[in-house]
Amino acid sequence: MPQPYAPQRYDVITMGRIGVDLYPLRVGVPLAEVDTFGRYLGGSPSNVAVAAARLGRRTAVITRTGQDPFGEYLHEALRAFGVDDRWVTSVEDLPTPVAFCELFPPDHFPLYFYRRPTAPDLCIREGELEREPIRAARVFWMTGTGLSEEPSRTATLAALAHRAASGTTVFDLDWRPMFWPDPAAAREHYAKALAHATVAVGNPQECEVATGEREPHAAADALLAAGVELAVVKQGPGGVLAAHRDGTRVEVPPVAVEVVNGLGAGDAFGGALCHGLLAGWPLERVVRFANAAGAVVAARLACSAAMPYEEEVEQVAAGGPVPPDPSIPPPSGPAGGTRPEPEERVP
Repeated sequence: MPQPYAPQRYDVITMGRIGVDLYPLRVGVPLAEVDTFGRYLGGSPSNVAVAAARLGRRTAVITRTGQDPFGEYLHEALRAFGVDDRWVTSVEDLPTPVAFCELFPPDHFPLYFYRRPTAPDLCIREGELEREPIRAARVFWMTGTGLSEEPSRTATLAALAHRAASGTTVFDLDWRPMFWPDPAAAREHYAKALAHATVAVGNPQECEVATGEREPHAAADALLAAGVELAVVKQGPGGVLAAHRDGTRVEVPPVAVEVVNGLGAGDAFGGALCHGLLAGWPLERVVRFANAAGAVVAARLACSAAMPYEEEVEQVAAGGPVPPDPSIPPPSGPAGGTRPEPEERVP
């Protein structure tokens, strides 16, 4: 059961996916040949909460796990990262999701989700939401995956409607084709969420699903027309475009790093974006900081455990090297063994 809510305002509350990520401890090797893995907390909105917590923000996540050892592990991991888990509840008859990936830098990281028959995080129900903390949060972050099935879809839209115009509401477009029958099925629900959001974040493919526009500037314009105040289009090696309703438009180039695993970069970007917006920085500084945070995690193995602290982000944003990777398990750790040097590292 959720713990009683203490009337303290959160900087960031995220809502949606959680699971266990099992990452190979070898790079450039097919999953069928991998024999050692590292275990990490995963799920994009949960990682965003971790990323913001690493930057000193008070965060919480609304999600659900299975009633199993992996669910217990996720509670422990969230608390260890400083994320409030009071709204992480269990579903008795569903397993906690697991995701595997393959690591082929710089840009090939296939993901394999085990979320059947459905995932507990898609069983969040409207009647279970504590709405006042959601409304009071300075930033509320939700994702497209949360719109893919009921009852999560209704609960997510209800949370958005309850926030109304309070604070900053971020819609991470988070298009995962395996969770939808086709893109056309998503657009109607994405439109409803955009009408309540103040910020939209996505890559060109995700923007195309949401608006029909893929070219970054056209996509940003379409997102602004859909109702948000700030549209952020992440372009990978093309950098980042951010467009505000007041006419401000910022383009930031990518940060060159040796890519190990690109999967958590967007979550680090998201947590850092929240941090910069909460700090009231100029838009260009916000985007540069978020871009550097994403680069740090792309150069590391994990997602959650790799989220950087502010001084690490500032070091990379200033052109310095990525600090050592803390996410590699020690030789005696539960993953068993160390990770060899990557077989392919690309600047």
